[in-house]
Amino acid sequence: MNGELPKGWVWTSLGEVTENPQYGWTTRATTEGNVHLLRTTDITSGKIDWSSVPYCEEEPENIEKYLLKDGDIVISRAGSVGYSYLLENPQNSIFASYLIRFKPIINNFFLSYFLKSSIYWEAISEKSIGIAMANVNASKLKQIEVPLPPLAEQQRIVNKIEELFTNLDKGIESLEQVKYKLKIYRQAILKYAMEGKLTEKWREENKDKIDFFSYKSEESNDKLPKNWVWTSLENIVDILDNRRIPINAEEREKRINNKDESQLYPYYGSTGQVGWIDEYIFDEELILLGEDGAPFLDFIKDKAYLINGKSWVNNHAHVLRAIKDISVNPFICYYLNSFDYRKYITGTTRYKLNQSQMKKIIVPLPPLEEQHKIVEHIEQLFSLADYIEETVGSKLEQSKTLRQSILKKAFEGKLVPQDPNDEPAELLLEKIKKQRLNKEELVQEKLV
Repeated sequence: MNGELPKGWVWTSLGEVTENPQYGWTTRATTEGNVHLLRTTDITSGKIDWSSVPYCEEEPENIEKYLLKDGDIVISRAGSVGYSYLLENPQNSIFASYLIRFKPIINNFFLSYFLKSSIYWEAISEKSIGIAMANVNASKLKQIEVPLPPLAEQQRIVNKIEELFTNLDKGIESLEQVKYKLKIYRQAILKYAMEGKLTEKWREENKDKIDFFSYKSEESNDKLPKNWVWTSLENIVDILDNRRIPINAEEREKRINNKDESQLYPYYGSTGQVGWIDEYIFDEELILLGEDGAPFLDFIKDKAYLINGKSWVNNHAHVLRAIKDISVNPFICYYLNSFDYRKYITGTTRYKLNQSQMKKIIVPLPPLEEQHKIVEHIEQLFSLADYIEETVGSKLEQSKTLRQSILKKAFEGKLVPQDPNDEPAELLLEKIKKQRLNKEELVQEKLV
């Protein structure tokens, strides 16, 4: 790499600004114990939840050697390869064998931010030092080049990064709140739609034109608009679950590998499209309603999906089709995504909506023409929400780019001004080398 750096900066290596790296302890994780066992999976979210970090089944005899300390940095060599985490006031814990510990000799926050920068991630994939994403080890990590500023400037850089990241995080939090509120907004739209409030004006203008049929009604205390009725789901849809044909997973994978995507058709489960397959059963517009899973308890998560065209559906979704001249697929799908399933699902740890319970779901059924109008209104309002959500998503992606831009400027020496009174980084390196040499001499004396 060795790009041009500001005056007072030098290129060094990760191994030069840290103590000798160390591999973690090999043992199994257990739910009870005295010493936590920190793993790769515990650090990848960016924040450690110590209540979910397991314990060591077997503790090392020389436990002090593996105990995590404030300021330690661990880097993963498996799973999320190259991912790093700076420990701050860790609980009583050691680190697992797929983590490598580095103890910074320079500003630990400065080094931690460097390990999140694009400069680091580019370096970790450079073939010049033989690092591949699946083959990170301590000796190779030690070779990664680090742009080193004077010690005082390291702190100024850290302060500036934290200031900018704090403002950025506030913006991201606001955007995430907008996304959540959009989900609530959609649910409110569905609620109003299914109460007939979106089409009140339309009904008034078309009261002489409405033609309606009579269906078996369910008892309900909720009032419906004129010409609406309560009915059971089984009265307004064909249930096509028994048309599904089980297919061996190994055979499916084999077929997928032997065909290009242009010859494959979507394969659907309980949460929308989940893969591709070369055989299909259905070739029409259908409603898929999940059979199991946590979404049944989350009012802002979709449980039903519309699909159209050639497809195969696995056994984790009910397959429904609106009965012509009675109901329309989009209306039923929207209603199923506004429905409270808690009275209909079974199970305590894995929730399930079986077919017999699904059939009993009560539906407020408007005249057919009004169903089309309701769908039209919902889609108009949802399109606005979709546009806002797309804009929010774009801003969130921009925030990731901005975060990396801040880090890039920081490690190019462009984030904060240089101070000519700072002690040059070259002298800092010389001090580090002397400290390391003195430690080695002390160790040698003890061995003699």
